[in-house]
Amino acid sequence: MNLATVNHNAEALPTQYLTFLLGDERFAVGILHVKEIIEYAGTATVPMMPDCVRGVINLRGAVVPVIDLSARFGRGVAAIGKRTSIIIAEIDDGDGKQVLGMMVDAVSAVVEIEAADIEPAPPFGARIRADFIAGIAKCQGRFVILLALERVLSTGEVVELSRHAVPMVASPP
Repeated sequence: MNLATVNHNAEALPTQYLTFLLGDERFAVGILHVKEIIEYAGTATVPMMPDCVRGVINLRGAVVPVIDLSARFGRGVAAIGKRTSIIIAEIDDGDGKQVLGMMVDAVSAVVEIEAADIEPAPPFGARIRADFIAGIAKCQGRFVILLALERVLSTGEVVELSRHAVPMVASPP
């Protein structure tokens, strides 16, 4: 897979979403958050991070943390497959803009979803935290979970998780 840069032009509407898969479930993020999509080629591990922090990558000289969305959603660490990709996203975390990578099983397509087709998240039934869901839409005959990226990629929450990570200690001989 070649490096594919998402076009951010004046015609990009907030109704456009990038869809992707985690297992057999379809998710989407607003295209305006997406900077680019890259093929998964490994990460450098960062010691004592929670399972959801897969590591870091070097993206044209910048160190970018990569979040394993499967682990972030409490589903366990994702297996690497042929279509595993990293979506490079930019969020405003309150302290300024933050660039992070999201590891996903496969990127699907950019789709248009009308606001009228988006329903609020149900208070139950989803297999991820309700505050991670911006809404649920029907797209191409299937349900798509629209993610609230500022909550999913909250660096403050990830730092808090890392404080609770148990360090690996060698067992005595």
